[in-house]
Amino acid sequence: MMKLTQAQLWKRFQQYYTEFPELGLAVDLSRMNFPDDFFARMAPAMHQAYDAMTELERGAIANPDEKRQVGHYWLRNAALAPDPNVAKEITDTVAAVKAFAKQVHDGSLSGARGPFKNLLVVGIGGSALGPQFVANALGHPTTDKLDVFFFDNTDPDGMDKVLGRIVTELGQTLCVVISKSGGTKETRNGMVEAKAAWEHAGLDFARHAVAVTGAGSELDKASTHWLARFPMWDWVGGRTSETSAVGLLPAALQGLDIDAFLAGAKACDSLTRLPDTSRNPAAQLALMWHYAGSGRGARDLVVLPYKDRLELFSKYLQQLIMESLGKALDCQGKTVNQGLAVYGNKGSTDQHAYVQQLRDGLNNFFVTFIEVLRDRQGVSMVVETGATSGDYLSGFFLGTRRALHENDRESITLTIAEVSPFTVGVLIALFERAVGFYASLININAYHQPGVEAGKKAAGEVLALQGRILCQLATKLPQSVEQIAQAIHAPTEMETIFKVCEHLAANPDRGIQKLTGKNILETRYQQA
Repeated sequence: MMKLTQAQLWKRFQQYYTEFPELGLAVDLSRMNFPDDFFARMAPAMHQAYDAMTELERGAIANPDEKRQVGHYWLRNAALAPDPNVAKEITDTVAAVKAFAKQVHDGSLSGARGPFKNLLVVGIGGSALGPQFVANALGHPTTDKLDVFFFDNTDPDGMDKVLGRIVTELGQTLCVVISKSGGTKETRNGMVEAKAAWEHAGLDFARHAVAVTGAGSELDKASTHWLARFPMWDWVGGRTSETSAVGLLPAALQGLDIDAFLAGAKACDSLTRLPDTSRNPAAQLALMWHYAGSGRGARDLVVLPYKDRLELFSKYLQQLIMESLGKALDCQGKTVNQGLAVYGNKGSTDQHAYVQQLRDGLNNFFVTFIEVLRDRQGVSMVVETGATSGDYLSGFFLGTRRALHENDRESITLTIAEVSPFTVGVLIALFERAVGFYASLININAYHQPGVEAGKKAAGEVLALQGRILCQLATKLPQSVEQIAQAIHAPTEMETIFKVCEHLAANPDRGIQKLTGKNILETRYQQA
């Protein structure tokens, strides 16, 4: 596209800038270089996407792998649920979350050593990323009812780091364990380590624990005597679970306004349900993703929120978008290897980091800026004649956007009035809907995750192999990788055997000693 004059850019801005007052949102597409007939050309495909979304919300089977519906839109408008029993479960769960949080806050439910002060959330993927994003976006030390911490991985050192901050207050710490199946290894490991920490402190873990899980799951059975259990339904995927108990319970316990959060998501759903692209911000986003990457994900999506509170939004969107859209096969089983890579951090920090490459390096991306108009709650001081810190942040945003445009780097700008429970609900619902629309446009299923399941299976196979290695090393004879492989009948697994032995030997508590040789082949391992 020819570089536009300021007059031409202003004209284009007026044409492709849309305000959505009911959401406190504005969308600016003017710095994306799509031709003026693009929306018209894409209209038939977009109408198919609208129809597919309508069927999804009505309860169509959207995940054929697991023969299940996808109903995260029902979570903020239970009347949409096709089954009245499901609608009742949704409203009952929200009420139960609020009632439980009230008991915690007023002290009628307390820990072994006094009223709860801390909240430890144990989860992985969507069971952690959503709650982390919302906690960081909306929390404040002076208003939070509980201080929130996370086990979001199976990294022992990471868990030790978190426990080090709350170990003296475990008797006043509530632990929420989130796992639909209860069998997710990262979450199970975190739960086991948390339980051991409470017991080491002489405390009853069950008196401090809450489960969010599926009915009849391993976690459901294990949490019989815990303080409470909240449901996870098979029709809600982890990456779209933030408006279920997965996100609502931690937020309510932190003291956040979950009614306003749900209202924002519901308002966004209502607007983005309309089959009018000119008034549908989620449809506009999906079409820009399609344009920018030629329907193939050929360009990366860089998310740059100019607000510290939204720092984790790009991390949250990585899972929502990449797990949903990164698929080998289309809906007819044809190999397509689709996806949309997402990365980002926050402005203006990034102006001193990778924005250098965005402006002058490979032009293999498009940016989504998120502009927040409200600087802070309260009065800002003037840091330089006529300017506040917030004025500088706004100036850096506008300057970066201009600098990228001048070098033919494309960008979308989303503007919100402030970071509030309502607008955070809007942002989550906006991108959930955009993902659904875009998946329809490129003919893939956004609601299954075969790659994730393959990774879990492979990890299980490695751990089974490790068990065989340990049994072989129990002979206490020094053995090379080749000797171990031969003895356990795994000649094709020598690289994995080497990596497992290296890991075991690096951790003294595992009791495996490394006898370093001249090279890998001569190195031996033995039980210490």
